[in-house]
Amino acid sequence: QVQLVESGGGLVQAGGSLRLSCAASGRTFSNYAMGWFRQAPGKDREFVAAISRLGVNTYYADSVKGRFTISRDSAKNTFYLQMNSLKSEDAAVYYCAAGPTSSYTLHSKYDYWGQGTQVTVSS
Repeated sequence: QVQLVESGGGLVQAGGSLRLSCAASGRTFSNYAMGWFRQAPGKDREFVAAISRLGVNTYYADSVKGRFTISRDSAKNTFYLQMNSLKSEDAAVYYCAAGPTSSYTLHSKYDYWGQGTQVTVSS
């Protein structure tokens, strides 16, 4: 079992930055790929970014490429989503997820989920 706890959401102006954190506990952190997904009201949950088990490879949705950066700190069992140049369309509840998967963009392939953290972007 893996427990995930997100933090770092909040209200930010368009063009601003936020860093989301996801602290993992339980099973060995390095066994899992880690991903960030988001869900806006009335929309499906969508893939944002993912990082492979050992942090070698990263993957991004086209909508965030060049603005968001995913990283992981295995010593702290934590991974991050640095979000820059935020836009109104980035507003959503952001979820971190963990799974023994290489299908990084598919939320169904992740076994463990955090509770979500709200990101609000004001224009």
